[in-house]
Amino acid sequence: MLTLPLTAGAQPPTAPDLGPNVLVFDPSMPAAAIQAKLDAVFREQESSQFGEGRYAYLFRPGTYDLDVNLGFYTQAIGLGAKPDDVVIRGSVHSEADWMKGNATCTFWRGAENLSVLPTTPAPIHFAVSQGTSFRRVHVRGDVDLWDGGWSSGGFLADSRVDGRVNSGSQQQWLSRNAEWARWSGANWNMVFVGVTNPPSEPWPRKPYTVIAETPRIREKPFLVTDERGLLAVRVPSLRASPSKGVSWSGGEDRGTTVSLDRFHVARAGKDTAATINSALGAGKHLLLTPGVYHLDEAIRVSRPGTVVLGLGIATLVPDRGTLAMVVDDVDGVTLCGFMVDAGKATSPALLRVGTPGKKDHAGDPTLLADVYCRVGGATVGSADACILMDSDDVIGDNLWIWRADHGAGAKWDVNRAKNGLIVGGDRVTIYGLFVEHFQEYQTLWKGEDGRVFFYQCELPYDAPTQDAWRHDGVNGFAAYKVADGVARHEAHGLGVYGVFLHSPTKCENALETPEGPGIRIHHVISVWITGRPGTETTHIRNGKGPAVNASRRTALTED
Repeated sequence: MLTLPLTAGAQPPTAPDLGPNVLVFDPSMPAAAIQAKLDAVFREQESSQFGEGRYAYLFRPGTYDLDVNLGFYTQAIGLGAKPDDVVIRGSVHSEADWMKGNATCTFWRGAENLSVLPTTPAPIHFAVSQGTSFRRVHVRGDVDLWDGGWSSGGFLADSRVDGRVNSGSQQQWLSRNAEWARWSGANWNMVFVGVTNPPSEPWPRKPYTVIAETPRIREKPFLVTDERGLLAVRVPSLRASPSKGVSWSGGEDRGTTVSLDRFHVARAGKDTAATINSALGAGKHLLLTPGVYHLDEAIRVSRPGTVVLGLGIATLVPDRGTLAMVVDDVDGVTLCGFMVDAGKATSPALLRVGTPGKKDHAGDPTLLADVYCRVGGATVGSADACILMDSDDVIGDNLWIWRADHGAGAKWDVNRAKNGLIVGGDRVTIYGLFVEHFQEYQTLWKGEDGRVFFYQCELPYDAPTQDAWRHDGVNGFAAYKVADGVARHEAHGLGVYGVFLHSPTKCENALETPEGPGIRIHHVISVWITGRPGTETTHIRNGKGPAVNASRRTALTED
């Protein structure tokens, strides 16, 4: 087996330069030396919520005796064809010690394509909230999704846990195509799609929404080592038929392996939008190594089948009021593993996928997986909207779209943003949609035959007056709006939460949709978390359902 020097970013001589923040490990390296590297990064990243550090750990196949503690903007990634090709004997975990067990701000980190063999009977902890992922992981023990305090996650997919999963204080959670011995825990909104052995208690006795099979999905691409020991990207095929459980139970899943030499390996501080667009125009895929990329124009993806893969939550910032990325209305594009951060100059949107034109992409849809958007928080920023999804048949898988409620620029008149997500395409399916704090409709759905499996939304904390947050004589804006005239739409497991801190504002409806047999909305919970006297969400949907306020904090639909 090839032995790499224990240097951040070390690669074989023929491999591309992945930069100093990609740490590649081999099992022949001294465990103590690897552990020292991991500990040093964690000390830097543990509380660096809005810092610029970005890191990816890549583990070549084999067994390691390690404690992998994940801080902000850090990914632990196995390089095997299957999760069990990389065994971490010890733990891969995330806690909220930096907030004394409160994990509600434990964002932007992930683990994927590896197995964890605990060396003690205690469960591993993955105490996280939004903007995190636990993908293609095999845990040979138990998992706790909390850390003794509040937590507000989260996303688990294509993973197997041999023991129990305990959600603890998690306010909400989406599990998709997962397997475990037992699930325990419930709070507000727990959704299970294509899961083996989901909890059996029915809604509304427990806040469980169970969808027996995943209608269609294409798993996120992942790094592997090829037969020469060099890095490549595995691109899974579309699972067009309904599925249940992990994709890798029968061995290597269907798909293609793309050599890394077919990627433009981008480096923050070195690459610009121009150099990236030149490479994409020449037919390259794009690997965004960890870092913050400042852009003076949009990255443009025009070739069918292009893969854009980010490592270490690589972050794009449009500095001049442009979009950060524009994707043409073509087949089979993959966008995954990165964040877009609004710049100081207002952008019309941060990311646009497709153009209105109604091309059919059902046989080869575009995928967005682990894509996050942020307006304010790290820096002052603004955008009219975050994601415009105009292509048909798009699949979304773990999207967090956040107008910051804390951090730099988190003020009503500073980090301005009307909408989080606007969907114009038909037959768009999203698993795990988190949209928060925008100043008008959080999500506005205009296309037909849309499907959402799990939705989490907090209304804006900071509306200064009711007049500032009202339209057409209606108090507030619905958290989830299906446009008038849409005839067919389906959504399962929606949680809308109110924190009304700055003024005695009310929101008339948590959801607004057309009425009709083609509109199917199942399992909605509305919660008043806290607020000033007189604040409330008045109805659940379309003027129906009770108010939530200081007197009645929670309300839900029967179906």
